[in-house]
Amino acid sequence: MAHILKVLNSWFWWENIWMPINCTWAHFVDRDGLVFPKAHQLYATIPYAFVLLIIRFFSERYVAIPLAKALGIKNVRRVKPQPNPVLESYFRECSKHPSQSEIQGLAKKCNCTAHLVEKWFRRRRNLEISTVLQKFREAFWRFSFHLAASIAGFIFLYDKPWFYDIWQTWVGYPFQTMLPSQYWYYMAEISFYWSLLFTLGIDNKRKDFLAHVIHHFAAIGLMSCSWCANYLRHGTLVMFVHDTADFWLEAAKMCNYARWEKTCNVLFIIFSIAFFITRIILFPFWILRATLYQPTFYSTTPVIAYFLFNGMLLTLQGLHLYWGYLIFKILRRFIFLKELKDDRSDEEEEDSVTDNEEESTKNGNKNGCGSSKHLLNSSHH
Repeated sequence: MAHILKVLNSWFWWENIWMPINCTWAHFVDRDGLVFPKAHQLYATIPYAFVLLIIRFFSERYVAIPLAKALGIKNVRRVKPQPNPVLESYFRECSKHPSQSEIQGLAKKCNCTAHLVEKWFRRRRNLEISTVLQKFREAFWRFSFHLAASIAGFIFLYDKPWFYDIWQTWVGYPFQTMLPSQYWYYMAEISFYWSLLFTLGIDNKRKDFLAHVIHHFAAIGLMSCSWCANYLRHGTLVMFVHDTADFWLEAAKMCNYARWEKTCNVLFIIFSIAFFITRIILFPFWILRATLYQPTFYSTTPVIAYFLFNGMLLTLQGLHLYWGYLIFKILRRFIFLKELKDDRSDEEEEDSVTDNEEESTKNGNKNGCGSSKHLLNSSHH
């Protein structure tokens, strides 16, 4: 087994995968003031990710929650449905939205009214939807990171020649020294996406969940490959292009959760403009042009890393087009129907317990489920 791992490791780090012709890993030993990225440095992103999770915990607890309360966002207590094996099994294995005939059948099976079965399913569905406060906390954290990363990225890049002339990204390649700002920019970004992967199970559930998983893995893979191949100049430009649009979206979400509709609308329009400029125009026609087309002027035999790097960039661009389509749908509905709603998130369904229903569940009368097998809790919101 150890021999197999050793062989796989030697294949993975074969110079022809990562390096231009006549270059070996020996050429990338720090020397004469030149500092090069090392693959083993990427291991540090895992502990850094946990540091970000700690920062997130304290920022949400001591900043986001007080801010949400100041904006009138309450921590709504969900009413849990009474445990019922029959309905729970149907919910998990058959349907979360049973038809009226199916509800009637389940009501007979459980010796309950159809209305109580409907309410059980409504409350069970609500348990799988994040509360407004939870959504606000997540949006606040993402807003804080993307805003800080955008500001830091601009500070790191504004005085660099490749920020204004994309051809400069290839000047001196592959022997381009790694700057301290590039190191920390990469560590922060990769760690952030690791932290998002770690919290996928508890963060707000979206309908484009799979697209987010693909995006996070593509982002980590892309940044890691660009790190190993010393494409740091391109990598920092890619990260900056993404961060500058994302914080506008998170700001719009926070205003939406606080019911600041006009502010939310303005911020979403700004985000849409920034998204289409950075992801649909600049990314393919500026960055992809630099990674796909310009290398042919420096080498007639592209290395395997060229195809890996550009393959992941094209995957990213495919996700941009998918999200651009969703944004276009939201904008079209806003323009023609004056309604701004994110199709990716489920809405919590209205739920309440009436006095008659509560009395029914307490007394276990003929319309209930029996005194020892209540379907629903009798507690109010």
